[in-house]
Amino acid sequence: MQSDDKRGKLSIVGIGPGGIAQMTGQAADAIRDAEYVIGNAFYLEQIAPLLGGQEVIRSSMGREVERAQKCVDLARTHRVVMVSGGDPGVYGMASIVLEVMNRAGAPVEYEVVPGVTASCAGASLLGSPLTGDHVTLSLSDLLTPWETIETRLDLAFLMGVPVALYNPKSHGRPENLSMALAIALRHRSPGTPVGLVRNAYRDGQETAVTTLGDLAEDDSAVDMRTLVIVGGTETFRMQDGGMLTPRGYGRKYVY
Repeated sequence: MQSDDKRGKLSIVGIGPGGIAQMTGQAADAIRDAEYVIGNAFYLEQIAPLLGGQEVIRSSMGREVERAQKCVDLARTHRVVMVSGGDPGVYGMASIVLEVMNRAGAPVEYEVVPGVTASCAGASLLGSPLTGDHVTLSLSDLLTPWETIETRLDLAFLMGVPVALYNPKSHGRPENLSMALAIALRHRSPGTPVGLVRNAYRDGQETAVTTLGDLAEDDSAVDMRTLVIVGGTETFRMQDGGMLTPRGYGRKYVY
């Protein structure tokens, strides 16, 4: 498939948590206008209604560098979309694609199209646990040494702000979450609210609110598709069971 004007363009598109309703209009337009759409097969399935005349190139986990190289090569003369779950700049494909393009020394026209990242999607289903300052950390040590993750966890929990944990647990690293929760308990009380959101805005969506102490005792409900939000020192559980971290209006106004 050849672009009519022979000039290519690369769009690195965040599709959000998975449902088309949570995608931006810009993201949907880029996908519809593309000649090639490249991505992980799991994410491509979620945008199937938007795929028609494009040539679709499916890939799998662990082949991110290969996908990045392919989309950069094609984008020299074609309109190409690289699909990324959530937001492409938050644990997504933007970094590796731009790194590959930069190293090649022959940049193509590109845009990064933002999407709803997992922490925002999950937080919206729990109430408002990430209202103000918060930290987002991934527990995956595939690309980051665990020693580095431990240091970051300790500093994050020391701050007293809510912490959203991506990639909390998998078959290959089942102990990472329990180690992270042990670090959290150095700085937070066992009664700290913790939100669990699995498959946010996808089939099989599940939400639950527990406590840090209870989750540390049994984290069997958590898997790779679960977002874990550990509340901050001011986070509390609302009467309806949701989580809320006050912004601070109560310190400034009477209401």
